[in-house]
Amino acid sequence: MPAPRGDRPQAAPVDPEQLWPAADRPRRGRRPAFSREAITAAAVALADAEGLDAVTMRRVAAQVGAGVMSLYSYAPDKETLLELMVDHVSAELPLTDPLTGDWRTDLKHLARLQRAHMHRHPWLPAALSARRTLGPHTLAFLERALAALRPTGLDGAAKLEVFSLLTGFVASYVGHELTRSADRSPDRAAAEARYLAAVAADGHHPELAAALAAPGRPPTPETAFARFLDRLVDGLDTEPGAGGSEVLSPP
Repeated sequence: MPAPRGDRPQAAPVDPEQLWPAADRPRRGRRPAFSREAITAAAVALADAEGLDAVTMRRVAAQVGAGVMSLYSYAPDKETLLELMVDHVSAELPLTDPLTGDWRTDLKHLARLQRAHMHRHPWLPAALSARRTLGPHTLAFLERALAALRPTGLDGAAKLEVFSLLTGFVASYVGHELTRSADRSPDRAAAEARYLAAVAADGHHPELAAALAAPGRPPTPETAFARFLDRLVDGLDTEPGAGGSEVLSPP
């Protein structure tokens, strides 16, 4: 009888000291026919086309023309492969745009880059929630964000918290956008509007009724994202002593 899901052995945590310095190390014997880079690129292509569920070691091996067992020396499990995939696509994030010196402007620009990046790779929001380590390309983007936050005068822990908050917001927002675009038909949208109108009219939700009666805003995805981003970034408190002592790991 299969063990209950909660009793099944869990994959070992990814060790960053073993994972990141080990990129395509020279090996003894015959030169391998493929590389960690090729394996990761194949996994990314699968995820882009079919979603994360399509990324299995068997499918990736077929993509690169290798046996499944030969992949395990590069990525021993799917968790490790996801770490490689996230860092692989992070190389696409541009890092050469000059910073303006206005940290709010620069932070919003970085958030827009992240949003566009996640739309190019719709599997990223889900993958980020499971990531446990930072590869070299991800670290380069983190370095850029920390440089953007230099004018705030925040300490290092608070800067990491701000970056974590920003990336978590973008990933959550894009995940919501992708879900809505996949599920939201005109009939579904009309049914939701009728339901909320009925709830607002029942007399038990006066605050909701007032909110729904307020003038609407342009519903384009870009303007909606900009409003949420403004509220988040413009509301950040950078006064000394405003933050706590807990350091959040950047997503």
